[in-house]
Amino acid sequence: MIELLVLAGIAVFLILKLKSVLGTREGFEKPPLPIPSANDPAQKARQKFEVIDGGADRDITDHVDEDSDAAKALAEMKRVDPSFGVSDFLGGARGAYEMILMAFELGEIDDIAPFLSGDVLEAFEQVIEQREKEGLLVQANFVGVRELTLLDAEFDKDTEEGELKVRFVGELTSVVRDAAGDIVEGDPNAIKRVKDIWTFSRIMGSDDPNWQLVATGE
Repeated sequence: MIELLVLAGIAVFLILKLKSVLGTREGFEKPPLPIPSANDPAQKARQKFEVIDGGADRDITDHVDEDSDAAKALAEMKRVDPSFGVSDFLGGARGAYEMILMAFELGEIDDIAPFLSGDVLEAFEQVIEQREKEGLLVQANFVGVRELTLLDAEFDKDTEEGELKVRFVGELTSVVRDAAGDIVEGDPNAIKRVKDIWTFSRIMGSDDPNWQLVATGE
């Protein structure tokens, strides 16, 4: 009888010890998931998605196809410059789009000149000078970026220059007035949608963290 009591005491002690370490289960719990078969198509797809270093880089695959040339270029950019992030870049590009677009619309590009390549700066200046010659004044207000998509990425291993092509769909109100102040184009109460494809460039790993706008299009 004494031996049974001793054994029962030990059992109670072990149970309490396990509860203190593992905790207790309360409420609803999902049943364990079945182990997927090696022939399961979904499992094969997941295995294809995984890479040796522990998984695909979601910072890249969230924006471009995993096996695309753009994905390889982005991976090279991140290898050369570990501080580079695709999502971070796109967040900055959103702000840069508003800043550059509005500076161009209002003819105030001196402050943004460092963010423009020589060719883009010259093209902007020519348009602004032509407007001034004709006595035209643009009044614009930025509403927001409706869409932002990374279209392509390229990386030059020799120069370590990265290029990212981004499609923007922005919204703004804009009117053009003549020297007398009369509206010759636009409607101050109508939101206009503009579509642009901009290419940004930077030497990856350089001390200058800023990207330059090197090409524009639609």
